[in-house]
Amino acid sequence: MIYALYGLIFGMFIPYIARRFGKFMPATPAFALFSIVRPQRRVSRQKVKTNPRYLDLRAAYRWRSLMFGLVCGLLSWVMFYKYGSDNMVWYLLFLWGALLLIEIDYRWLMLPDIVTVPLLIFGFGYAVMVGGWVGPGESFIGAVVGYFLPVFASLFLVWRDKDVFGGGDIKYLAVVGAWMGPDRILYVILTACAVFGLYAALKKRREGAFGPAIAAAAVVWALI
Repeated sequence: MIYALYGLIFGMFIPYIARRFGKFMPATPAFALFSIVRPQRRVSRQKVKTNPRYLDLRAAYRWRSLMFGLVCGLLSWVMFYKYGSDNMVWYLLFLWGALLLIEIDYRWLMLPDIVTVPLLIFGFGYAVMVGGWVGPGESFIGAVVGYFLPVFASLFLVWRDKDVFGGGDIKYLAVVGAWMGPDRILYVILTACAVFGLYAALKKRREGAFGPAIAAAAVVWALI
């Protein structure tokens, strides 16, 4: 249960971290880390606390933090149940990174390099040091496939929408490929398209953030 507790605590901070990204991005990695830890205040604390809009937002954030905490805690426990305590830190990095990117992309329509690039490096590290899902060679091929497959697909769709795949989406697909290999990345892409298609149908929209669908599909295939 300790991993569920860790997931609960981290998950409750996800909305706060995602909110901070919208205030200082784009930024260098150093400034981004500094801004998360030491946010800059432009309005006095007392004035903000008496603002009715702030009170409504604070209540909404509390519920959203609780929701993310419960989901992150549950999925962390499921990850532990499936893979055991050995090398659990790697699986939690993958899971928590996916959940964080879901919230960031949903709120701000971006998948920042300060999150995706470290996850890519950790993916290669996982393949070398653990190799549970893939070995080093498969990790490299998976990253290449995850990056270039949507690029090639975009060539056939760009005439309809020049931003059919965002740069952040492509980078995150490379991340997932590095963690899961060339076979699973294909299933992740297909599942993500299905998830996004369902979301678009329910919302009656043709555009939106694709990153949450990728991350959700990656988590599903990690737990299958």
